Amino acid sequence: LLSAIPYVGQMLVEWLWGGFSVDNSTLMRFYTFHFLLPFILLMMVLIHLIYLHQYGSNNPLGINSNFYKIKFHNYFTLKDLLGFLLIFMLLMLLVL
Repeated sequence: LLSAIPYVGQMLVEWLWGGFSVDNSTLMRFYTFHFLLPFILLMMVLIHLIYLHQYGSNNPLGINSNFYKIKFHNYFTLKDLLGFLLIFMLLMLLVL
């Protein structure tokens, strides 16, 4: 797909492959990316949760009072857990 880009497509393909054809360096590059991607995503999720816990969520009611803000632990912990379980169950249905 990258080779269809005018002027720079072939150069992007060679850079992604690490040469003119798919060989050992290409496989190592993709394996490294495949190994590191879950850790990068986990780090991004943890940073997101830290900021959500520290600053609070966007207030859907539009009220700037701390009294009306939604608490992190009860609401968002259960919401994230329910979302995780739902996606996990869908994945298990696909696998089994």
